[in-house]
Amino acid sequence: MAQVLNIAHCVESYAPAKGGMPEVVRQLSERMAAAGHKVTVFTSAHAQRTSNVLNGVHINCFHLSGNEVNGIKGNTGEYLEELRRGNFDVVVFFAAQQWAFDSVADELDSIPGKKVFVPTGFSHFHNSEYRQYFEKMKTRIGKFDANVFLSDNYADINFARQHNARGIQLIPNGAAEEEFEAPQTFHIRQKLGIAPDALLLLHVGSYTGIKGQREAIEIFIRARLKNAVLLLAGDKNRYLKQQLARHPRFLKLNLLRLLKRKRIIIAELTREETVQAFREADLFLFPSNVECSPIVLFESMAAGVPFLASAAGNTEEIITWSKAGWLLPSTRRTNGWVDVKPDESTALLEKLAADRTLLKQTGKAGREVWKARFTWAHIAGQYTALYQQLISGAQ
Repeated sequence: MAQVLNIAHCVESYAPAKGGMPEVVRQLSERMAAAGHKVTVFTSAHAQRTSNVLNGVHINCFHLSGNEVNGIKGNTGEYLEELRRGNFDVVVFFAAQQWAFDSVADELDSIPGKKVFVPTGFSHFHNSEYRQYFEKMKTRIGKFDANVFLSDNYADINFARQHNARGIQLIPNGAAEEEFEAPQTFHIRQKLGIAPDALLLLHVGSYTGIKGQREAIEIFIRARLKNAVLLLAGDKNRYLKQQLARHPRFLKLNLLRLLKRKRIIIAELTREETVQAFREADLFLFPSNVECSPIVLFESMAAGVPFLASAAGNTEEIITWSKAGWLLPSTRRTNGWVDVKPDESTALLEKLAADRTLLKQTGKAGREVWKARFTWAHIAGQYTALYQQLISGAQ
């Protein structure tokens, strides 16, 4: 019989904070709490957080920020002490290079319970400023009872194998069935004035300068497409709108957009509106520069929409798993980041856009794979099974 577990999830940011990592931990935590386990999330304080319990998950927040290389702000002693006295069966650290891991990385032996590490990519692995950090990681990673990776061929898992990490597990990201199987209550095309027969290209991502919004705009403007709209949805997109209108870096693109009469909608949508945008899109365009394992590709699959994405993160692996999309021609920098090739990417977009039947067939096939392998219910079950194995000694 499965044991009821006392679980600690340690992550830099958590709901109502938005982003890939907060969403992953929220999905896992809430599903485990709903299954009867006690789950406590250790995370940063957030101005909009009004309760220390959210959907059955206990939240223990601290006024901490930064990382070991750039400096951690705040008193880390209370955080460490809470982990030591929490009587947790399993303590899980999501992502390195941030305070929730770095501040206790050398104190792991003093924290009771089984320890699990989910590195999520080692984004600074090629950064010379982090050379000493990853020297220490060679010892630190061996302290964990299990290490969970999102990809079978990436900087973090290859590092773990090289340095004899224990309990290596591959558990991918996913998308929520509650969102993508919910009844449709409105049409995003109607809300935004997009014709039902228009080719709708969608990009979703917070505007940080490295999520591919500029590249998506360039590819779209270059492409010879008729009756097409590019919708860019994401937090901080008001800054993207300002950049497109005024910044010299976008000046040429903006002039081309006006000359070619290309319709681009830049919006900050609600989550419900974003999900509906996925469902009504014809193609998800994601030429991001840096990722680990992009959740938006799984959400595209869940919506039954094919994707066209750069080689950032483990996109190629996701394509192999799902057959749900295509790879944008890309080059990789020495730091591991990716740049798409504009000419080749434009040509590929034009080719795919001309075959609506192929887009629909690919999207449908991807959704079936998502339902079988990549729902959050399925992913949370894999994590829970790992925790149970660790407690029972089966791992």
